[in-house]
Amino acid sequence: MRDLPLRAYRPRQMVRRTLTELTARPPSPLIDAHNHLGRWLTGTWSVPDVGELVALMDQLGVEAIVNLDGMWGDELDANLDRYDRAYPGRFATFAQWDRALFARDGWAALGALIAGAFDRGARGLKVWKDLGLHLRDASGALVMPDDPRLDPVWDAVAASGRPVTIHVGDPAAFFEPLDDRNERLEELLENRDWWFGDRERFPAFDRILDALEALVARRSDVTWIGAHVLCAAEDLAFVDRMLSTYPNAFADVAARIAELGRVPRAARDLLERHPDRFVFGTDAFPPDRATYAVHRRFFETADEAFAYDADPDGAPSQGRWTISGLSLSGDALAGLYSANARRLIVG
Repeated sequence: MRDLPLRAYRPRQMVRRTLTELTARPPSPLIDAHNHLGRWLTGTWSVPDVGELVALMDQLGVEAIVNLDGMWGDELDANLDRYDRAYPGRFATFAQWDRALFARDGWAALGALIAGAFDRGARGLKVWKDLGLHLRDASGALVMPDDPRLDPVWDAVAASGRPVTIHVGDPAAFFEPLDDRNERLEELLENRDWWFGDRERFPAFDRILDALEALVARRSDVTWIGAHVLCAAEDLAFVDRMLSTYPNAFADVAARIAELGRVPRAARDLLERHPDRFVFGTDAFPPDRATYAVHRRFFETADEAFAYDADPDGAPSQGRWTISGLSLSGDALAGLYSANARRLIVG
């Protein structure tokens, strides 16, 4: 066994505990404000049968799902037809921008594109993590989140009153050396293009967070929903400071219960201190019953040492640890689950 590969090591947890039996439906309706239902990431529709998904949502108490894959132009209309227009009130599709315009310095065109997307029915704008990591201007220079040339986009957003869900950076370990000290080593070895530790190619993680804060501070007329716990789930002091300083800053919890669940007391304190600033999301596509159940267990119960993945017997997708629940109060839970998203996302 001394030569057993780490990827083959799958220890069974020996902690004995009784998990809480969840109610059939959550105490407050769920709005999954961070999901991917389009075909941008997968090449095919993430949800093959939308009617089946709506039936599942009804069973699980999921009021609505935000689809961040709207893109622009005809693809946006295809998403709106498939989800928002076919099932009014159950889906809210966000637009994205045309990345090709960056290489042409098409800043005014970007603004016009987003304004047009809102006219078509997009409920918000999704900014992906390639801003600050991959997107470059006509000269080949990296475009950072606080670049003032993006103001035509933010002007269009501000005029519309719609929010921006913004994802910059990635888990902090993705910016660290790829060595035996990296807590996400297994995940990064499976997804080599997720590693941003090469300082000749990518900015430092803190530089990206600084740019995000500068953008939020300068554009106080825009509502910013920072994806993945304001892009800093490992640094709750930063998240707390952002929420305390900028009334236009919000956070979704998508794909970060693994991080929050390692520090349940600090995470609970943070969500209870800012009950009107967090929105629920899973970033799990296609949506399924098991994923919503593990998220509910995390937010509703005080259960300890359970798997953050929907499949507790599978290999851990992010790191070799378990999580403990937050047992949020009714007010914090109601805000997180739906009230805050309903307030921020028109319609």
